Amino acid sequence: MFNLDSSWKKALHHPELKSLEAFIHSELKEGQTIYPETQDIFNALNMTPFDQVKVVILGQDPYHGAGQAHGLSFSVKAGVKLPPSLKNIFKELQEDVAISPPLNGDLTKWAQQGVLLLNNVLTVRDGKPGSHHGKGWEEFTDLIIKELNAKRENLVFILWGAPAQKKAASVDESKHLLLKCVHPSPLSSYRGFFGSKPFSKTNAYLESKKIKPIDWRLK
Repeated sequence: MFNLDSSWKKALHHPELKSLEAFIHSELKEGQTIYPETQDIFNALNMTPFDQVKVVILGQDPYHGAGQAHGLSFSVKAGVKLPPSLKNIFKELQEDVAISPPLNGDLTKWAQQGVLLLNNVLTVRDGKPGSHHGKGWEEFTDLIIKELNAKRENLVFILWGAPAQKKAASVDESKHLLLKCVHPSPLSSYRGFFGSKPFSKTNAYLESKKIKPIDWRLK
């Protein structure tokens, strides 16, 4: 069922992957609608191979509405109404690096430049946020962060929201830049997300390490 990029297969030796696959299969067999669609579950990993990661933006759950989630945290495909969290990300993007809000919410261009758009949990039931917590995804994404921390250097980890920030314990700040902040949802964005300047801080760090910065513009 799962199609995973070879670079990540090599980096991740996770015994729970088979049980996660079995869990998703059982949900579908029960008639549950799951987001994102099965072929998109690992889009973040497949679009950003292990050795090409420069930045990790870690969210919480995938969007739980029809047609929204497509395997990249916070991203929606062109033509889909922008969710409130993404609107706030674009507002901070404009304030931080003077990039006008794009016409659509597809963040694929970021992923193709080395921004791993990862969620803490990679699947969700239709209309039921948090419904796939505690099923094994958290341990799997823990391993992703731990492997990146151990085997790569000079990465930027952007952790938005409390569940994402729990991953901070796995990041060695002598090797990487760690940016923690509240989630960009309307419920928390005014408690520190606005004005946090994640985009300019990320590029300043990458440039200081002689790494090509991210072009945050989206077409």
